[in-house]
Amino acid sequence: MISRNGNGRYTLGKVVQGEDRKSFGLKPISRKKGGCALNSFELIRASHEYKEVIRNLMQFYVYDFSEFEPCDVEADGLFGPYPYLEDYWKEESLRYPYVIKQNDKYAGFVLVRLIESGERRYFSMAEFFMMKKYRKKGIGKSVAKQIFHLHKGQWEVFQLESNQPARIFWTKVIDEFTQGQFKARVENGRTIQEFMS
Repeated sequence: MISRNGNGRYTLGKVVQGEDRKSFGLKPISRKKGGCALNSFELIRASHEYKEVIRNLMQFYVYDFSEFEPCDVEADGLFGPYPYLEDYWKEESLRYPYVIKQNDKYAGFVLVRLIESGERRYFSMAEFFMMKKYRKKGIGKSVAKQIFHLHKGQWEVFQLESNQPARIFWTKVIDEFTQGQFKARVENGRTIQEFMS
């Protein structure tokens, strides 16, 4: 379950002290005297003002990805720009950008596409990134499931065969989300999961 406020923010997780938010069942990650530290996060539909944030976070994403793909920095020491980023604010009925925040700090981003090809129409997880300090805490899994709930319909999610951590993550998330009702195939060096949300 999610809640959307007037600013396009989807609030997920526990109530944070001092804020008027609904609780959606994330468990505290630790308990402290006088209260608890909460594993709370927000999934925010990224308006144009977040474009530079995603552009900057993309540097860390490409750096992580360079372990599996031949990516090198350019003369200025930065990775080249993501070629389709501008399209996410030009094709708003086909592309959906999100930023992820935990405790008001940026934790990652999600780029979703709606692909219409011939008679086929399906959602695709174009890019999904969690910064390393926020991984293995259940946030990425919860965000992915919320994205699937937000975009109902046919889905395809793919990972490079060489990217074993991504294959393990997505297989587990999709298996849990669909209760095992998905198909998987290997095609052109990629593992692809198909399912309905």
